[in-house]
Amino acid sequence: MSISFRKEIKDLVAYKPGKPIEDVKREYGLTDVIKLASNENPLGASPKVKEALKKVMDEFALYPDGNCTELKNAISKKFNVQPTQVLPSAGSDEMVDMIAKTFVNHGDEIIMADITFPRYIATTKMMGGIPVIVPLKNWTYDLDGILEKITPKTKIIWLCNPNNPTGTMVTENEILNFLKKVPSNVIVIYDEAYNEYVTRDDYPKNSVNLLKDYSNLIILKTFSKMYGLASLRVGYTISSEEIIANINKIRCPFDVNRFAQAAALAALQDEDFVKKCYELNKQGKEYLYSEFDKMGFEYPKSETNHIFVNVEQDAQQVFLELQKRGMIIRPMMGTWIRVSIGTMEQNKLFIEKLKEVLKK
Repeated sequence: MSISFRKEIKDLVAYKPGKPIEDVKREYGLTDVIKLASNENPLGASPKVKEALKKVMDEFALYPDGNCTELKNAISKKFNVQPTQVLPSAGSDEMVDMIAKTFVNHGDEIIMADITFPRYIATTKMMGGIPVIVPLKNWTYDLDGILEKITPKTKIIWLCNPNNPTGTMVTENEILNFLKKVPSNVIVIYDEAYNEYVTRDDYPKNSVNLLKDYSNLIILKTFSKMYGLASLRVGYTISSEEIIANINKIRCPFDVNRFAQAAALAALQDEDFVKKCYELNKQGKEYLYSEFDKMGFEYPKSETNHIFVNVEQDAQQVFLELQKRGMIIRPMMGTWIRVSIGTMEQNKLFIEKLKEVLKK
């Protein structure tokens, strides 16, 4: 008799992350490889983070604070909410998984975009939910199209703003008008992993204020992008006390490790580092725009630290050829790739290598 697995996972495929630098070095015998595939911060983390980690280096044998008390308090103070409205997690990835486990029943309809973070659909299927897919409009979330898909079976709506991988955003007015029309029993999950990179004034920078009027809203944030703590896996969620308390019931104990908590606390204290990263990203984005314009490439304007661009040749082949030259990007679909914005030196090297590949 063979082992049986849950039928809900039969057609799922494992998440495929950006290719590691170490793999490319081994495969091609390279010593220098630049990774612009996973939207990591090219400046790393704040010096304050490194100092904070040194102070806990002798605490490997100790379990972390399972409640993340200090981190919760710091986040609640930053956003003027109660600590009971905050729940840290092992990156936003863990929270996406926990939300599905908390809310999704078999047969529930979960609305999401067709081109967005793939874990939304994976966790929906994992729990036996029914994905309801709404195509992007001009590479941006079609909020009217989402509203049209709401039925009595709708449980959750996923919004990624700015969106990954397209980098596009919806405005504060659009979000406000949208939330007014969503039934109060439908949960709206607002994933703003790239919030800190946004340059436009019409973006809802203070989304936490919306919680006062919308108890069905869940806001996801992360330390992986602007704060440069991707390897430590730490993110956090802000919502109503009721929602946070229920998600907390199925959270794994000690999910945010001692080092992640110390690093996140230190990261929150260095606004100068955040400003430096913001300016570097803005400069790099404008440079890449100008180069793509010269090459006649189509791309939607990005409010993140990555650009979704049509290089007019097979994306998978471009990905492979760039790897041979020590450059890792992310092939997306057809002739579209996603490239993270690096340092100016890395951006210029990417353009140089891309031109080589496209000529070839």
